This record gives sequence, C-alpha cells and structure tokens, in this order.
Amino acid sequence: MGRYIGPWVRIDRRFGVVVSGKKSAPKILSRRNYPPGQHGRIKGRKRKLTEYGLRLMEKQKLKFLYGGIREKQFKKYFDMASKSKGNTGQVLLQLLERRLDNVVYRLGFACTRRQARQFVAHGHILVNGKKVNIPSYLVSVGDVIEVKPSSRDIPQIRENLENKDPRSVPVWLELDKENFRGKVIDLPKDIQLEIPINLQYVIEFYSRV
Repeated sequence: MGRYIGPWVRIDRRFGVVVSGKKSAPKILSRRNYPPGQHGRIKGRKRKLTEYGLRLMEKQKLKFLYGGIREKQFKKYFDMASKSKGNTGQVLLQLLERRLDNVVYRLGFACTRRQARQFVAHGHILVNGKKVNIPSYLVSVGDVIEVKPSSRDIPQIRENLENKDPRSVPVWLELDKENFRGKVIDLPKDIQLEIPINLQYVIEFYSRV
C-alpha cells in the first residue's frame, strides 16, 4: 500500500480524533463529528466494529499519527520491537519516536510530522553535521540534529521554532533555539501520545495476521 496523499481531515473524521496535527482539525471535528463519505452522516459512529476491526483501527491510528507510515515499514518496526527485550508496545513507540522526522517535529522545527518529513526529504536537516534526507532514519543517543545554516531563513521553520515552548520538548531531547539545534540525550521514555491508542490491540492485530 502506498502513502496516503488525500485530505487529512478525512482521516481525522474517520477516527474521530486528531491524528493530522493540524490546528484547525478540532474545529472541523466538532462541526462535522461523523465519518466522511456519502453515508457518514446517516450511520454516524454507531456501527459496531468487529474484534478485528477494533484492532485494525488502533493500528491505523498509530500509523497515521506518525505521519502515515507505509504498512511495510510499520510492520518492520513491529517485528523489530517483538524481537527486542522489554515490552513490545513500548519498544515500538520508542522506534517510532526515534525517526528523524518525528525528532524534527518534537524539537519544534516543524509544526506537524508530515511537514517534518518534507523538511528532511528536501535536505534542510543535518545530523551530526551531515545532511540526512531519509525521514525514517533512526537517531541515537548523542546525535545532534540541526537545521542547515542556509535553511534557517525559511519562514515556516523560523515561525515554528519561535512558537515552540522549550518546556514542551520531551526530556530525552535538548533544544537550543538560538542555534536551530537539538540533541538526543537519552532514549525515549514515558512517551505521551497526542491521542489515546490501545497498544495492546496493535500487538494483537499483528499477532493474529
């Protein structure tokens, strides 16, 4: 399955929660609080999901929350997590958090994970002084992530960083706003997701397929 390129408000409405990260999404959800599509208003959210459907939805919510990761890549993260020591769900989240596009978002260089992916793919981000244009690149403790000097005048990046409250940066990251730079000082721990997701359902989904 390819990457979703349609309107993200449809995804928010499908799940009934904001996975897009767009500031306007909560207002749209409150005004159109029913699924998208021809029969969305009629059926509303009363349709009861099967056990499989419940687990599929939680998996899809997590995928879209992190920017709409392709299924093949997401399954790869799950396989890595299931073979690692520790809680599979927490290890999965840790891998997702370590993605370069997510770190760029967490540091405040981008206002959404999808925008962060664009910044990385377009070569605006350096890791340890070298350009990395792979959004799925996994950062490690000690890595320094910064905006390329020639990209620091991009209005969107400057505005995003100016509006970023350093207190909202996760404790495993360190932000230097003045120098458009951040550092990974620890592995992600106590990860707080923006929306409620049942990780056990995600694990059960892949355990059954």
